[in-house]
Order: sequence, then structure tokens, then C-alpha cells
Amino acid sequence: MRRYSFLLLIAGALLLCSAVVYYLHYLIFHDAHHIFIYLVGDVAFVPVEVLLVAIIIERLLSSRDTRAKLEKLNMVIGSFFSEVGTELLGRLTSAMTGRQQLREHLAIGADWTARDFERAIAFAREFPYEVDAGQLDLVALRDMLAKKRDFLLRLLENPNLLEHERFTNLLWAIFHLTEELIARDTLLDLPESDLAHLAGDIQRAHSRLAAEWVAYVQHLQSAYPFLFSLVVRTHPLQDHPSARVV
Repeated sequence: MRRYSFLLLIAGALLLCSAVVYYLHYLIFHDAHHIFIYLVGDVAFVPVEVLLVAIIIERLLSSRDTRAKLEKLNMVIGSFFSEVGTELLGRLTSAMTGRQQLREHLAIGADWTARDFERAIAFAREFPYEVDAGQLDLVALRDMLAKKRDFLLRLLENPNLLEHERFTNLLWAIFHLTEELIARDTLLDLPESDLAHLAGDIQRAHSRLAAEWVAYVQHLQSAYPFLFSLVVRTHPLQDHPSARVV
């Protein structure tokens, strides 16, 4: 209420100032006809000003601001995949029963088109992820994620991530998996019920991770082709990843 009262006070003061200036004009020139001509003309131009300022200019500024936020967000996502995401993708994929299918559909190549990326993202989101616990070294996974725990926490504190709900959900899924692994005294000889619980956490993390990784690489292809080239050569969803150019 105080805010609205203050705005009404400001509006009243501005209207009063305008009335005083018009009155002074009349006292000096005694020409009401001239005053009303300009008054009507100014009022008629108000919708045009609203169009220019409130719609066109505001939209342009908003669009530029959105692009700047997306660029910052993509930098954050890039740091995540460089530090944690790509290695984690390789580890978790090796534990999937359908890992060969995943590699066939998500093995990004240098000649991929936008349509190829769309198909890969759709596949990553719809694939029925099932964990083969015998193929996953839980101790090594825990140690790797434990080292990156502080990094993940800093990412979650980044305000730019509020613009990207899917990536935030991915971080929470990975962070939860990290907490589950760290909370256990031992990861050896776990009962089947506990392995099944961890398998669910791994499935959740991997399904989100795979889709976001494909979307991130697609961004690199258009924005940073030199980084895209390195990712194509080194990503873990191929048989023989190597940074060497052949």
C-alpha cells in the first residue's frame, strides 16, 4: 500500500507541475487555443511512445539480456561437463544393460545435423535405462563424486541456473547420488535391496545427464566449433576416444 501511495503522490505532483506550466503559458501569451493544439497533439503521440518504448525497445533489451544470460549459463554448463559430466557419463553408461544401444544413438559425429541432435536428445530422454550393477565400481564412483562435491554445490548456488530447470534437476540428481554413496560405511557386499535403490538413483542421474550432454554438444557445434571438434574426438560414447587428429 505504501508503494502505491508513493506512486500516486508522484503522479499527482507531475500532473500538478504540468498544469502550472500550462497556466504560466496562458498568463504570458493569453492563447488557450495554442495550448490545446499542442496538448491534444502530445496526448495523441502517447500511444506511439508506448509502442516504441514499452514494446519495441523493451523487447530488444529483454532479448539481449536473455542472450547474455544464456551465454553465461552455457559457460556454467561447459564447466560442469569439463569437470564432472563427461567422465560421469562414461562411467554410468558402462553400467547400463543397453549401453551398446546408447553408444550407437549418442555417439556424436563431426557430420551431425540439427535433426541428428534432435533424434539423439529424444532417444536419451525416452530410453529405458537399466543398471547392470556388476559393471559399475561403486567405490571408484563414490570417490570421484566425493572429490567433486564442493564443485557441484557451487554450481547449485549459481543464480544463472534458475533459468535452466532441466540442468538444475540434473545437478540435484547427481548430488543426491553422491550423498547416497558417501552415506554408506561400505559399498562392498551390499544387499540386493540396497543395490536396487542405488540403481534407481543412477538411472535418474544418467537419463538426465545423457540428454543434457547431447544438448550441450549441439550448442558447441554452432557456437564453438573448435571445442566441438575436441568433444567429438574424446567423448566416452565411442569405441576408441582420442584427442589425436587422424
